[in-house]
Amino acid sequence: MKKLPRRQFLKVLGASAASLPFVPVLYGGNKSKHPNRMLFMGCNHSTGVKDILAKRPNIVFIMVDDFGYECIRSNGGTSYQTPAIDNLAETGIRFEHCYATPLCTPTRVQLMTGQYNFRNYTEFGSLPPGQYTFGHLLQQAGYKTCVVGKWQLTGKVEGTKQRGEGTLPELAGFDEHCLWQVKVRGSRYWAPVIRQNGVMRDDVQDRFGPDVFVDYIEDFIGRHRSEPFFVYYPMALTHDPFVPTPDRNPEEEEKNTKSTANFPAMVAYVDKLVQRIVDILDKYGHRENTLIVFTGDNGTHKTIVSNLNGSEIQGAKGETKTAGTHVPLIANWPGIIPAAQVNKDLIDFTDFFPTIADVADTKLPDHITFDGRSFLPQLKGDSGNPRDWIFCHYNPRWGNRQQRRYVQNKKWKLYDDGRIYKISKDMDEANPLTIESLNDSDRLIIEQFQQVLERME
Repeated sequence: MKKLPRRQFLKVLGASAASLPFVPVLYGGNKSKHPNRMLFMGCNHSTGVKDILAKRPNIVFIMVDDFGYECIRSNGGTSYQTPAIDNLAETGIRFEHCYATPLCTPTRVQLMTGQYNFRNYTEFGSLPPGQYTFGHLLQQAGYKTCVVGKWQLTGKVEGTKQRGEGTLPELAGFDEHCLWQVKVRGSRYWAPVIRQNGVMRDDVQDRFGPDVFVDYIEDFIGRHRSEPFFVYYPMALTHDPFVPTPDRNPEEEEKNTKSTANFPAMVAYVDKLVQRIVDILDKYGHRENTLIVFTGDNGTHKTIVSNLNGSEIQGAKGETKTAGTHVPLIANWPGIIPAAQVNKDLIDFTDFFPTIADVADTKLPDHITFDGRSFLPQLKGDSGNPRDWIFCHYNPRWGNRQQRRYVQNKKWKLYDDGRIYKISKDMDEANPLTIESLNDSDRLIIEQFQQVLERME
C-alpha cells in the first residue's frame, strides 16, 4: 500500500513540539480506524496542545446540488428568496466568477482532491480508491472531520447503474459521516436512506433528509466544540425530484408530488438550513472563529428557468456552456473577511484545496500534483495571485454526454476542437468565431489558451 507523507505540525505546536513522537496510520490498515491520520502521542494529555489547536479556525463547506449562479438574490437573481445566504455575502465576500464542472461527480472529485479530472476521475459516482482528500489534509492538521449530505462516491451502488470502484467516507478522510447514497440509493428527501458512521438508520421514516443532515451537524459541532473541526456539507437539495419541503402546506401538495413548481420552496429551504448552521455556530460560540464557504456543484437543472438581472437563464446542468458551470461562491469569516466585498477574480474548483490548506496553516503534500492556487489573500481583502484562465476536462462517463476540454477567462473560451466563443457576449455559445477574426490582443489570449490545452494531457 502507498504510504502518505509524514507531517509534523510545528507551526501549530511550536518548535518545542519537534520531539513529540507520532504514529502514522497508513491507508489500507484496519478499516475500523480512520486512515491517513497523524496521531500525536501525548496530545490527549497536553492541555497546551489542545488550547493551541482549539484556536485554529473551523471550516464549514456547504455545496448545494444543481444550483447555479442565478439562484442567489445577492448575485442579481430575482426568482427566489435567499436572505440568509445574502447576509453571508453582505457581511463577507461574494465572487462573481466561480466555475465548476457541469456535473456532480466530476466536480466533487475535483473539489476533494484539488486535481483536474484528467488526473483521477475514472467513473461517474466514484472517488477512486487511494485519493488524498481535503479530509485527510485536515485530519493530519489536527481537525475533527465530518461529511453529511450526499456522498455518491462509492462506485457500484444498489439501485443505480453506476460502475467502478469507489471510496467509502470513512476511508476518504472523515472521522464521522451522515450520508445519503453510500452503498444504497433510495430517497434523499422524505423517508431518506441514510448511512451514519457505517450503520443504516432506521428511525427517519417520517423525516426530511436535509433536516436529518443538519441535525447531525449540530450534534457533531456540539461534541467537538473544544477542538478545531471541518464540516463538509454537500447538500441533497436542490437536485430533482422536486418535492415539497416541510414548509409547504401538506393540504396543498402531497409529499410524493414531483413538480418544478416546488423548486422555489426547495431554494428557500436551502436558505433556511444555511441560517440553521449559522445559528448552531452562534450557539456554541464558534461563529467568530469559523470560515463558512457556500457554493454549488454545477448549473441548475435544465427544466428550471430563473431570472438574473432581468434576463431569463435556462438551467444547463451537464452542459459546458456558462449556465452549466457558473456557480455562486460566498465566503464569510467575521473579523478576517472584510464585509461587503465583491470579487471578480476567476475561481476554479481546484483552488479550494490549497485555500483550505492555507486557512488551516498546513502544507500540501510534496508528492501530489495540485492544480489550484490559494485565494486566501482575496478572502482577506488583498489582491492575491489571481488566475488568468481556468481549465476544464469534462468527461462525464454518464449517459451519452461527450467529452469536452476547454480553457476560458471571463471574456473568451477555447475548446480543444478549435471552437472559440466570446462568452462575455455569447453565453449560450451560439456564434463560434475564427482566430483570424480577432484583434491582436485577443488572438494572443487564444494562443495562450491553446498552450494550456497542450499542457493538460
